[in-house]
Amino acid sequence: MGLVAAATCVAVVVLVVLVDRASRAFELEQSRSIAMLTLDRAAVAYARTGTVGGTGAELDAPGVPGELRALVRQGRRGTQYGHGETGGDGPAMWAARPAAGRTLSVRLPLGPALNDLDAFNKSVLRAGLLTAAVVLPLVGLVARNMSRRLRSAAATAQRIAAGDLDARISARPRAFDEISEISGAVDSMAASLQTRLRNEQRFTADVAHELRTPLMGLLTAAELLPDGEAERYVRNRVKALCALVEDLLEISRLDAGVERADPRLCGLVALIEEAVERAGAGGEVAVLVPGVADPAAVRVWTDPRRLERIVANLVGNAHRHGRAPVTVTVGVDATTGVTTISVRDRGPGFPPGLLDDGPQRFRTGARERGTGHGLGLTIALGQARAVGATLAFGNAPDGGAVVVVRLPHGPAAGLAHG
Repeated sequence: MGLVAAATCVAVVVLVVLVDRASRAFELEQSRSIAMLTLDRAAVAYARTGTVGGTGAELDAPGVPGELRALVRQGRRGTQYGHGETGGDGPAMWAARPAAGRTLSVRLPLGPALNDLDAFNKSVLRAGLLTAAVVLPLVGLVARNMSRRLRSAAATAQRIAAGDLDARISARPRAFDEISEISGAVDSMAASLQTRLRNEQRFTADVAHELRTPLMGLLTAAELLPDGEAERYVRNRVKALCALVEDLLEISRLDAGVERADPRLCGLVALIEEAVERAGAGGEVAVLVPGVADPAAVRVWTDPRRLERIVANLVGNAHRHGRAPVTVTVGVDATTGVTTISVRDRGPGFPPGLLDDGPQRFRTGARERGTGHGLGLTIALGQARAVGATLAFGNAPDGGAVVVVRLPHGPAAGLAHG
């Protein structure tokens, strides 16, 4: 605002200076023309009558400037702006020419005209500065209001981009302007995306729910088949399909925001070991708790069922799509009490698309990490949000995918002291 005010004041001053110069140039040029016209008429009268009375001209006037007098001695005529040789007469426009061996001159006083011009320019300067003093605060107020609305629109757009489709820019109707038009367009886009997303979520939930009952019947029937290679294949495929439907139902609940955490104080290492067993990787995954003498003393305030689901999915993903050895490392910051769980494999790492955009359902990423439905990491991310945790996906410098779970600090979390 200060920079704008300074720039405006400078602009006003520059404008007044330019107007002053243009006005002075016009006044001098006009005076020069009048002086020459008067001089020519006086020369005609002098040649006819031998006198210059009543013409406004003088013969051999003592105040003619020296340069103009020298020009007349050369037999030429001319004009000059100045104070004259005698001084004290104020600024004037002089015109002179030779006339029968004498100097015929005309003097047009410019003092009053220039004084009026100075007074006018000062008035313009004062009016300009006064106008700037009045208008600038109003412009600043309008600019701040527009800037605030644009920042609010940008913040809301970022919330929408982050997944908060309930966010809206226009909290109340405003007079129509360009910002309102942009806000309305963003709000309409968010509403359209929200409707489409909810329809997709509802469709996914409905399909999964409708498939659940017949699949359970199919699974029961498959269990009754006699033991054989073909029968085992059928049972495995039916179980995989049932697991897929259960994953879809879980994602639907997470998307709908109906999942609520039930936090309690629980031992973290035991929970991780149970999650590793649940992932089918028992004995193949190392659980490390560096810097802690008694791993059983590490406790966290969280929903144990959901955290176990998160760790199981991360370990299962590393076990199936990465390469051994797979490690789960627990870190406890003694200063802040923040607890982290790092799951790492030694495989090809996560593809750039996953690192940039995060896990996407039914997108498995790099081919070298194997096949799958891409739901495990999506569920882990959704459950992490439900318990207030965060997931950070990355690749280790020496190879392998790394996922760091950062747990919120809750009551009595950290290391238990007995």
